[in-house]
Amino acid sequence: MTTSSRPRSRTMPAIEHKLNISEEEVPEQILRLAEQQGESTSSEAAVIEQFRSYILERNECQPHRSDDKYLKKFLRARYWKIENSYRLLCSYYKFREHNKSYYEKVRPLDLRHVGESDILSVTPYRDQHGHRILIYRFGLWRPNRVIVDDIFRATIVLQELGSLEPISQIVGGVGIFDLKDLGLEHILHLSPSVAQKMIALLVTSMPIRTSALHIVNQNWVFNAAFKIFKPFLNAAMREKLYIHGSDMSSLHKHIDPEHLPKRYGGLHEDYSYTLWLDMLKEQCSTNGVQKDMEQLGFIFD
Repeated sequence: MTTSSRPRSRTMPAIEHKLNISEEEVPEQILRLAEQQGESTSSEAAVIEQFRSYILERNECQPHRSDDKYLKKFLRARYWKIENSYRLLCSYYKFREHNKSYYEKVRPLDLRHVGESDILSVTPYRDQHGHRILIYRFGLWRPNRVIVDDIFRATIVLQELGSLEPISQIVGGVGIFDLKDLGLEHILHLSPSVAQKMIALLVTSMPIRTSALHIVNQNWVFNAAFKIFKPFLNAAMREKLYIHGSDMSSLHKHIDPEHLPKRYGGLHEDYSYTLWLDMLKEQCSTNGVQKDMEQLGFIFD
């Protein structure tokens, strides 16, 4: 993108790292989308009760909670289809069971080193469709400083927080994989098991949908990395995978520049993962989020 074609600079509104956890915060257009996805105020309680009964009857997984608010996010993630929501629920708990170290005795506030490395972040703002944007900058990753398990732990914290937001439950999120400066030292740490876990978090095993994955700034190393990930991408996800190279105008066809960082031809500054941790520390004890996270095994003392 040439300088002349960049969006005009403008004064951006103040950005606040804040979770939108109230149903009252859902805009009208998002509520209309929820209806198109199968959500109905008249039948919601009955469907949730059917889902609860379905879980008890199948008894293939035992969720740690079965209240309406908790079950609702799994239903929203799978368009209120009970069987699909149940498969997601079981997949979620299977992932937890197989990766206990990502939840139990994990102190989210101790993951500041991941944020300080700028490897990943989630935008405090939303795009034109209401998505938050999860951004990975794998070229900045130094495996000798940040172990891959901590990247997973940091991702899970963000995903779990996002799954508490009704807006995000309805619209899902999008991911940007910025592969600038990706090197062979990174590929050495991207085993099939690592790739499988990453896809589980972004596609199959969390109660929040990934609506699209965008690859930008890939180099020749990308082909080797993609060969590792490709077997774990289902057909539906492959249709949501977009590869843009350094052509930010291609990315802008999906995400308006008004909702992107400047490095991608947008208007925003970069916002560190650590700002979400600061939010956790300052706000979550007063809005119930900390309790929700502690029930998952996270520690905040």
